[in-house]
Amino acid sequence: MSKHVAVLMGGWSSEREVSLRSGAACAKALAGEGYRVTQIDVDRDVARKLAELKPDAAFNALHGPAGEDGSIQGVLEVLRIPYTHSGVLASALAMNKAMAKVVLAAAGVPVPKGRIVNRGDAAAAHVLEPPYVLKPIAEGSSYGVFIVGADAAKPPAELADPAWKYGESLLAEQFIAGRELTCAVMGDRALDVIDIRAADGGWYDYNAKYAKGGSIHILPAKLKGNIYQHIQELSLTAHRALGCRGVSRSDFRYDDRPDGTGELVVLEVNTQPGMTETSLVPELAAYAGLSFGELVRWMVEDASCDR
Repeated sequence: MSKHVAVLMGGWSSEREVSLRSGAACAKALAGEGYRVTQIDVDRDVARKLAELKPDAAFNALHGPAGEDGSIQGVLEVLRIPYTHSGVLASALAMNKAMAKVVLAAAGVPVPKGRIVNRGDAAAAHVLEPPYVLKPIAEGSSYGVFIVGADAAKPPAELADPAWKYGESLLAEQFIAGRELTCAVMGDRALDVIDIRAADGGWYDYNAKYAKGGSIHILPAKLKGNIYQHIQELSLTAHRALGCRGVSRSDFRYDDRPDGTGELVVLEVNTQPGMTETSLVPELAAYAGLSFGELVRWMVEDASCDR
């Protein structure tokens, strides 16, 4: 009898729509691999639904708070349902960008200089010398992220908006010019490196990530051999330092401009990277010779509790 897999998707975070797309793609691929699949649009009643369903494994296709921060992982641990991706602690740690930076730096992984700031202070005046970046501590898909340019007279007006919904603590970091690079880890193996460029020449924001033709992916990234290998090594070190399991993806900035600093830093580690067929991790897996179906099959067979 085929293994029954519950695909967890949707949820209530800012990244709900992205998660629904990831989940639908993974569910289709898993069905194509011969699994019995049930799609669950996650709500606050998810524990009861899972307890009744009793699947053999849960494929976590959730993104953002609740799905990526250890919460759903804790529910799955209590129910003893084997699940994909990282466990409770690694998920919570990686989702909190400020705490993740502390752990990464202690493991020798270079991270941008910065500090935690209050939203009110960040809205009132520059909290770092421009150019700098402001980002919510626990959001994904570039929600609530601002790049404050060197010529900005004052902080972004959106920070003072009463409708702001990305938390009162922000991470302020120095802006590092140059390339946006990403590298995935699958189990104990670092995959290749992609150079990501926004098609409009701007930065890799939500539109560049998800709009059709929004970004250009250069795979393999054209880098000096030692830098390419160093990025793979750092991705594996970051994955292990945070205690990640299954698949993760580390994002980098590399200033290799002719007059640049040569600085290479890890911006963040994604424990629940996008999983549509055109997402970065499936693209990296395909380059390594794995079809989308083979990738999701590997993730389900890797699923466990106590991760």
